[in-house]
Amino acid sequence: MSTPADDPLSRERSHLASSRAALRAMREDVEALDITDVTANWVNAEVLAHQIDERIKALADLSDTPLFFGRLDYLHAPGADRSEGGEGERPRPEAAYQTLHIGRRHVHDAVGDPMVIDWRAPVSQPFYRASKKDPLDVALRRRFGYTGGDLTAYEDEHLSDPAEAARTSKLLQQEIERPRVGPMRDIVATIQPEQDEIVRSGLGGTVCVQGGPGTGKTAVGLHRVAYLLYAHRERLARTGTLVIGPNRSFLHYIEQVLPALGELTVRQATVDDLVGHVEVHGTDDAAAAIVKGDARMAEVLRRALYSYVTLPTEPVVVVRGSRRWRVPSYELQDIVGELLDREIRYGAAREALPQRIAHAVLVQMERSGEAPDDRVQDAVARNTAVKAAVKAIWPVVEPAKLVLRLLSDGAFLAEHAEGLLTEDEQKTVLWTRPVRSVKSAKWSAADAVLIDEATDLVRRTHSLGHVVLDEAQDLSPMQYRAVGRRCTTGSATVLGDLAQGTTPWATRSWAEALSHLGKPEGVVEELTAGFRVPTDVITYASRLLPHIAPGLTPVASVRENPGFFEVRSVGGTSEVVCACEELLRNEGSTGLIAADARIPELSEALGAAGIGYLSPGEETTRETRLTLVPASLAKGLEYDYVVLDEPQAVVDGEPDERTGLRRLYVTLTRAVSGLIVTHGAPLPTELTTH
Repeated sequence: MSTPADDPLSRERSHLASSRAALRAMREDVEALDITDVTANWVNAEVLAHQIDERIKALADLSDTPLFFGRLDYLHAPGADRSEGGEGERPRPEAAYQTLHIGRRHVHDAVGDPMVIDWRAPVSQPFYRASKKDPLDVALRRRFGYTGGDLTAYEDEHLSDPAEAARTSKLLQQEIERPRVGPMRDIVATIQPEQDEIVRSGLGGTVCVQGGPGTGKTAVGLHRVAYLLYAHRERLARTGTLVIGPNRSFLHYIEQVLPALGELTVRQATVDDLVGHVEVHGTDDAAAAIVKGDARMAEVLRRALYSYVTLPTEPVVVVRGSRRWRVPSYELQDIVGELLDREIRYGAAREALPQRIAHAVLVQMERSGEAPDDRVQDAVARNTAVKAAVKAIWPVVEPAKLVLRLLSDGAFLAEHAEGLLTEDEQKTVLWTRPVRSVKSAKWSAADAVLIDEATDLVRRTHSLGHVVLDEAQDLSPMQYRAVGRRCTTGSATVLGDLAQGTTPWATRSWAEALSHLGKPEGVVEELTAGFRVPTDVITYASRLLPHIAPGLTPVASVRENPGFFEVRSVGGTSEVVCACEELLRNEGSTGLIAADARIPELSEALGAAGIGYLSPGEETTRETRLTLVPASLAKGLEYDYVVLDEPQAVVDGEPDERTGLRRLYVTLTRAVSGLIVTHGAPLPTELTTH
């Protein structure tokens, strides 16, 4: 008769309890650190205290999240993994650990032996890559089922047993299809081999991931950040990392993924946040925004900026004591010409100019028998005559004022846009209203990007070690340049779907996008396996692909659960509300997505029916599981069930039909388990003919 100790599930639960206790002890050890006598001053003490606080947070045990989700039994004992990962850390010596539990972070016992191995460690990789065809020395892979943080089931795959046929993991499918309430969660337990290959690609190269709806490209990008922070922690701690999303709602949706993996230091922002040099209160029509977002504007700005540099026609005379030192105009012109030829930043060249003039004076001093030192050169550079010359030759230019002049002075724009922009394009971007100052201008989002470009021409933008850019297909060339400036000395992960581009300047090809980003050598990877969107839903949405992205590979759903899909003719908003009530009877989240113009009417109908709802980005709860989503904010969001109201209205809400069909494609592919399409007006013909 077997005892509880013989039951594999009981043994695994015991290991889970021991691992949680070990993690608690690790956290208590950090909390008990006394730094009173180990810092030289209060600044060091503050820095160290902050680092300890961050470490304590990273060691948190999330009660509703499994501490480990899998196990590997190796045929031969692998080398023990580094205790915390990161560059420069010494690997642990060989140890006879044939059984390894794989989890979200490393946990060790009191003597330092591992109880849970970080999923990012090299020794964990076979959990994602091993197969019957190539078992990678793994005898058994065990997956665990959880409810909250409690272990409830397990499933074994005997990879090295030729008698056991390959099969699809039921627990893996259940985890992929599990209903969600709240923000986006990590996929660390369900990463697929093709996703893992991208996640673990090196820091040195830029990767562009083309992925249709439900292929997990956003999750892949976030887990890639977590992996890089593990593998290159010291370097990225110095240089920094950044995740860029399309809007605040999207960032709020994904913001808990990295902290759940123990990574707390990654900044998240939108492109508008990055270029926030001025307050944006204005808007552009599509034609103006397209021209302002065109890469040609970078050269227009460069020309305009350097037009302020004036070749000197008068000498500079420096008086020191009883001596007068004269630098002739031709020599000044040579100095200015050399600085221009070097193509260094405008501001850096301006700072170098007084020192170059001072050096010319020092050469004359030395020829006359004097022996000036560096202090003399600095004094000459600060001389009134030199400062006046620099001001006249190479004046200070404020980036916002430069852009203001370009957009408000037709003659100035024409001079520097000649051969770049047509007369019609110049008229398109030229302000028709008089603007007196930077503060009074009604800057648009595209104007802010121009100011950021001009700012970089004046002084170099700080570069980070790695940048993740999500929903990249909607960026203009000038926005790509703004992002690229943030990783000139680092690398990037670019995520997007050409079929979901819904801006008038949407990306036409990833090669073009990578060129604007400054990473033409970037490698493009394509994800085509759909893990989130049901087969019937993605098949229906894919009817639009020939019209919005010809040649793009349709997503193939690998879901075993076919999900729920229905196209329903309705007589009014009351029936749309009934569809929402129907879906809310299921477990999980529900989204009601509609054209922006229909949101007020639907909001009123929900209120009349007594149904509470959230706005995009607000966290769903057990009590409130319905989110009312304008079509313009649906991109990147997912819900277990979706009601899509009036597809034709979604199309009509965009400036042109192709953009409207792309917006419709986005809204059709937000459902994970079920979709009801409601319509009173006829459906778009692209959906009814196939």
